[in-house]
Amino acid sequence: VQLQASGGGLVQAGGSLRLSCVASGFIFRSNPMNWYRQGLGKQRELVASITSGGLTNYADPMKGRFTISRDNAKNTVYLQMNNLKPEDTAVYYCNWGLYYGQGTLVTVSS
Repeated sequence: VQLQASGGGLVQAGGSLRLSCVASGFIFRSNPMNWYRQGLGKQRELVASITSGGLTNYADPMKGRFTISRDNAKNTVYLQMNNLKPEDTAVYYCNWGLYYGQGTLVTVSS
């Protein structure tokens, strides 16, 4: 199993980023996918989830700002992040089951 995340970077507060995660090694279209994040000195937390059928769920701080989506033809899950805040600064990981990708760093400056 491989989960290759990309799209992180430095953005000012109020800005947007779109993260991507390309998955391989399992039947992507049949499985739910998640995005997690871990800030410096903090525990890893669930950001958003999407089922194989496209149903989504978000942690409360992300509702209305983040959108998770998937393209089964490309084995890719996305996380569109709008109105970013400094507290969103973290390494973002895509997840399937017990597997996590290498993470992509998002830094939001005030």
